Amino acid sequence: MIKTLGVRKKNRRRFNWQIFLMAMAGVLFLAIFAYVPMFGIVIAFKDLDYTMNVMADLQSKPFVGLDNFIKFIQDAQFKTVMTNTLMLGVLELVITFPIPIFFALLLNEIRNNFGRRLVQTCTYFPHFISWVVFGGIVTAFLSTDGGFINSALMGLGLIRSPVQFLSNADYFYAIVIISSVIKGTGWGSVVYVAAIAGVDQEIYDAARVDGANRLQMALRVTLPCIAPTITVLLLLAISGILGSGFDRIYMLQNPLNLTRSEVLDTYIYKVGISQRRFSFTTAVGVFRSIVAVILLEAGNITSKKLTGNGLF
Repeated sequence: MIKTLGVRKKNRRRFNWQIFLMAMAGVLFLAIFAYVPMFGIVIAFKDLDYTMNVMADLQSKPFVGLDNFIKFIQDAQFKTVMTNTLMLGVLELVITFPIPIFFALLLNEIRNNFGRRLVQTCTYFPHFISWVVFGGIVTAFLSTDGGFINSALMGLGLIRSPVQFLSNADYFYAIVIISSVIKGTGWGSVVYVAAIAGVDQEIYDAARVDGANRLQMALRVTLPCIAPTITVLLLLAISGILGSGFDRIYMLQNPLNLTRSEVLDTYIYKVGISQRRFSFTTAVGVFRSIVAVILLEAGNITSKKLTGNGLF
């Protein structure tokens, strides 16, 4: 007996270098791509706009304090950019975030394994299409020259002439949200499907004994059991409310819908890359990161008080 315990302790103490290397690969990735670039934050506090060599001028240029942040707040496009970014972020949070949860609940109700896998495969597929291709598909569907949406609406007699969806800024929010739902619902449900799979089946058996139907079990058993997972992903979504996603916005953007489509990501790209205002756009990026941290902390505190769950 003593010998067996000694072997077990020895096995527990043995260094597992394979797992260590796998963990270190993740640490190395974060160090190179997440922490080393933080050195560039200093650019936001220096006057490096229009410079030809940022690294060479980084030491020689003087500090300007918060001047770049003040310029952004006083910029003529500040109100438009922030309004569009916040509107899209809130709409994403209210509409796009809950849909994968309900979709995962519906998948859980499909008892036929083949049918479930078929639905999952079909809904996961759009995620693997790049926004360059998917944006082109959306543009083609909404085209006034034989586009599927206009053709269908005219065939049903709902409109008399084609609607210029992408040329009318009023439709832009709806186009982005609907296309994001189509592209991301299936993949977004993966985490929730995995969480549902981990729910103890004895809880469902007890609910059936108590006379609960499938809807009641979904609402009163499944949802409470995956609530911690929902809380974590909700907090992450709240912190990223200012991140509209450059690729999807840029692919659907045109000069006619700029009043609704110009967000922080596209604004940073146009001003920072096209105009070489490196310090100014770095300050915009730092501003967005600070807001994200504040939102994450506020959401975490609120979640802990209301539900007892949080990130940290």
